[in-house]
Amino acid sequence: MNHYKYILRLADNGLINSQRLTEWTGHGPFLEEDLALTNIALDILGRSKLLLEYAAKIDNTGKTEDTLAYHRGERDFFNTKLVEQPNGDYAQTIIKQVMVDYFDLLHYTELQKSKDETLAGIAAKSVKEITYHYRHTSNWVLRFGLGTEESNQRAQTALDELWRFSGELFYTDETEQWAIEQGIAVNVNLFKDKWTKTITSLFAEANLKLPENTFMQSGGKNGLHTEHLGYILAEMQSLARAFPMQKW
Repeated sequence: MNHYKYILRLADNGLINSQRLTEWTGHGPFLEEDLALTNIALDILGRSKLLLEYAAKIDNTGKTEDTLAYHRGERDFFNTKLVEQPNGDYAQTIIKQVMVDYFDLLHYTELQKSKDETLAGIAAKSVKEITYHYRHTSNWVLRFGLGTEESNQRAQTALDELWRFSGELFYTDETEQWAIEQGIAVNVNLFKDKWTKTITSLFAEANLKLPENTFMQSGGKNGLHTEHLGYILAEMQSLARAFPMQKW
């Protein structure tokens, strides 16, 4: 059960993140960026699909990646609260995504060493893609922060709003501790200092200030979400739930 839940946490974080990013398709600030963000979303969705397939195999009760994606309620999703936050303006999307991208880059780089060969293989496939994702979003942070007074303020407003959700990226409990002990997972707190130093340095270079005395939000990894996830699932799952026996 711990193995299954751990893989679902990885899968759900990607699934909800990609669903949020695809909301920008056709609405990006200009054509090339619209296509770039859509491709990033597809990369993340592809990784999530592989993880959901693997979770279904571990569960071994007849589930598929589709039933896991489209027929679970919000309390059965284990993504962090950060990825379910609304897109807001483009600065808010970028501030959110750069934090996720750098965490994923460090995380999946280490997961290549997992004793779980399937997970290690998915990680190895993903690292090259995530490297590009982080390069892209970090460049946008600098464009916003060092651009106009308005672009800087929009980025600062986004950071003020979203920083409180970043701490959950490093939340660990008995599920992850079990996976660490089995050599399946990696202890994400071993690279927390590196993540914090790099992200803090990036924001400082962009003339953005981290909020002080922030109370970090958590609960998403155990199915306790903000009100936003329910709306995401209502849209994402509506067709599959309306026609549950259909093949697409």
